[in-house]
This record gives sequence, C-alpha cells and structure tokens, in this order.
Amino acid sequence: YLAKERAVAIEAVERASQVCQAVFRRLITAETLTKKDKSPVTVADFGAQAVVNHILERHFPNDPVVGEEDSKDLQDEDGRVLREKVTELILRAIDRGQYAGGPLGRHWTLDPIDGTKGFLRGEQFAVCLALIVDGQVELGVVGCPNLPYDMSKPDGERGVLMVAVKGQGAFQRKLSTDSADKETPVHVSNVHCTSDAIFCESVEAQHSDHSTNANIAQLLGITKPSVRMDSQCKYASVARGDAEIYLRLPVSETYVEKIWDHASGNIIIHEAGGRVSDINGKPLDFSIGRTLSANKGVVAASAEIFDKVISAVQTVLAKDS
Repeated sequence: YLAKERAVAIEAVERASQVCQAVFRRLITAETLTKKDKSPVTVADFGAQAVVNHILERHFPNDPVVGEEDSKDLQDEDGRVLREKVTELILRAIDRGQYAGGPLGRHWTLDPIDGTKGFLRGEQFAVCLALIVDGQVELGVVGCPNLPYDMSKPDGERGVLMVAVKGQGAFQRKLSTDSADKETPVHVSNVHCTSDAIFCESVEAQHSDHSTNANIAQLLGITKPSVRMDSQCKYASVARGDAEIYLRLPVSETYVEKIWDHASGNIIIHEAGGRVSDINGKPLDFSIGRTLSANKGVVAASAEIFDKVISAVQTVLAKDS
C-alpha cells in the first residue's frame, strides 16, 4: 500500500533538504543574521517547494498540493531581487501548492521549511510532506537535516529522515543518499509515570504558551528541563522516544493551525505508537481545507501517559480561563 508514494515522498524530502542546506551554506552569513535578513530562508522556502512540487508532478500529475508558499510574493517590485534568483520553471512548480484541500480525493501537503528561525540560526528545521486521502493522512515524511541521528550523541552525525505509512509503522534513516536500505523502526517512549517524562516545546513563545506549559508540567510532576526546538522535529523527537510530550497550546483566540505544520508529524506519532489530538482530545481534522479550523492547539504524547497529559492540559487551561 502506497509503496510508490512512499518512495517518491522520500526522494522529494531528501532533495528539498539538500536545497535548504545548500542555500544555508551559500547565503547565510553573520551579516544576514545581524540585519535580520530573511531573504535566504525565503529563497530556500521557494526552492524546496518547487523541488518537491516538481517531483510530485512528475510521478503524480493529477494530485493537487496544499503548499505554504505562493509565487505572488516574488512577482511585485519588492520581490525583484529575489525574483532574479528564481526561474519561471520554479514559479510554476511553486504554484502547484495552491490547492484548497478538502475531504475528497487525494492531495499532498507540504511545508518546504518548517521552522524559519531555526533554519536561520543553523538549528532545527524540517522539510515536511504528507499525502492526504479523503481527509485522512495516509503517508508522512519529515526530513530533519540538523537533528542528531542519535540523541545520546548530540555532537555526532546529523540528518534524520522519518517516514510513516498508515498501518505500517514509523521508521527513521540517515538523511543521506547512501542509506536508502537502512531504515530502522522507531517507537515512542514506554515511560509509564509522567514525572519521568520530558517536554518538547517550541523555541518561540508566540508558537506556544511556555508559562502554561510550565504549569502543566508542574501538575504532572515533571521536573526535567524541557527540550526546545523549532519545527516538526519535535514530532520526530517524541516518535523515537527522545521526549514524551509535545504541546502546542493556543496563544490567541484567532490563530488557526495549518495542515502542513502537523500532517506529517501526526501520522509519524500515531505509527510510532503515540497519540495526537487537540487540547479537547479531538483528533486533528485534515479534511476541512488548508487549516485545522475544527481544532484548537495540539497535544502529542506517548500512549502510556496521553490521557494523563490531556487531563492536565484541560485542568490548567480551565483555571487560566
């Protein structure tokens, strides 16, 4: 089931990850960070989306794509400098990502660089691609170019690709072209007591409420320091047991999560034996369109402690409201 899609998605994420790394090496300098110049990550975003969309079009020309980027940002006068770096072929490929999504048929959803600030800092970012069929995520691939392959060796080899197909488990491999036949299964932690758990949360406070996270951790008896990183690398970390809990709690009443930020991580966690829901315990609904408008926030955890985590989240949020 989905064998071709699995192979193509892996190829697409690998190629896009290579594009991102090449852009970082060539365009990121101390000056770009000092001046808060985001043009390198913009180039990488568009380049990664173009590469992925081109590969998907070649293999699945009838499948639409829900992608984050839109070439209109390159087409006005303010985008002239960037436009000079991007060809018409790339513009056309980028715009394959403008599909509206929905509950019927099959389409892909892509985040060419998830974790903009992590990318610019040379830290964690991810290339995320998922296949959605009739509103259900059936396949997810996450490429994490800067994530240590073995977290017990944080200064060791970096570059992880995780892949999951519904009903087939979750696997990781090194993010390199010579490791195609060296996938190993991953599974969430078997920690039974929440006091032994580790939080994995966003670096940026605007993405999740750190103070509320701390209150939830206290209620769960968690004393170990949180692991903070950008992007869907957090899902990957929970999936392979580096941490047990990922919370993305609402920071405003109006913010709505996007499907490309969670589709790949969602299925990888499930296939690794974990659970994912919103703060109300509802499964994430990828059938509505480009957003998760039926959901509020995200909670991912190993199955052993998931119910306790949801209970703590709801208790703390009820006190804060």
